[in-house]
Amino acid sequence: MASLKDISVACGVSVATVSKALNDHKDIGEETKNNIRRVARELGYSPNLSARALKTNRTYSLGVLFMDEAGSGLQHDYFASVLNSFKRAAEKHGYDITFVNDCKDRPGRMSYLEHCRYRGFDGIFLACVDFVSPEIIELMQGDIPLVTIDYVFNGRTSVVSDNILGMHDLFSYVYSQGHRKIAYITGAASGVTENRLASFYHTAEEFGLTIPEEYVREAAYRDTNTTYHITKELLSLKDVPTCILFPDDYSALGGINAIREMGLRIPEDISIAGFDGIGVAKLLEPQLTTLEQDAEQIGFIAARELIGLIEHPKTTLKEMYVVPGRVIPGRSVARLN
Repeated sequence: MASLKDISVACGVSVATVSKALNDHKDIGEETKNNIRRVARELGYSPNLSARALKTNRTYSLGVLFMDEAGSGLQHDYFASVLNSFKRAAEKHGYDITFVNDCKDRPGRMSYLEHCRYRGFDGIFLACVDFVSPEIIELMQGDIPLVTIDYVFNGRTSVVSDNILGMHDLFSYVYSQGHRKIAYITGAASGVTENRLASFYHTAEEFGLTIPEEYVREAAYRDTNTTYHITKELLSLKDVPTCILFPDDYSALGGINAIREMGLRIPEDISIAGFDGIGVAKLLEPQLTTLEQDAEQIGFIAARELIGLIEHPKTTLKEMYVVPGRVIPGRSVARLN
């Protein structure tokens, strides 16, 4: 196997220059870097990760803890997009990611904090977990750098989608299309849900609308079965809403099935809108109106800040980053006179 010295001889530069080039140091020119990388590939050079870990006191490995209550895993379009963006950004900085196993029922299992220490993770990325569980709180109070998604924990860096502004913008769009009877199937209890629901009521108040109590129902995220039944109930009310907002795009599929089963048309008879901006929303007919969350930016910021906490712990601030989304009009909301 080729060594750094072999590469330095072949390139006519010092071993230090080779090392800096392979580690992408800014004080080495791009032309020199590219030449050294090319020679390294030709010589079959492979870095010794164990040696690098001893030298830098880092493993260049990040733990990812991701669990959603619906058990959809990486089929959850929004979080899958966030994780994919996080992965790409981390890999550009030379980090590998490993999912942390959830073995709650295994006898004698280690806690999440113990497991992450055992695996030697330089940092941890938490998304869609039960943030109030004792094990997660222990992990967040531990000594390993970490970043959370859509949850704010004191003294930790978090990246959150702007759910308050997002719901405000989505409601405002529906209102601008002439709708005054707006129902909302809200998600299961969480910080995200609370912010969206409060924003829903606050925006309605801004426009001078009173939302009937029976217009607001609850369903777990991605629960098409529950949204199917709730949609039928909403459309059977004496005072039928003209538009229904769903907790997420995927759960809107349940509502769409109910609407079509009742012989109604979207948006001629009933308007609907989702939340997330997942790929399936753009493929529906009519295209679903939704609030698209910027999953790409959320994942990128999470990786950038986590690596900053690892590599520059004294100068990287622990902050909350709020990422705005945007309304995708679609064709599922009718314009009323």
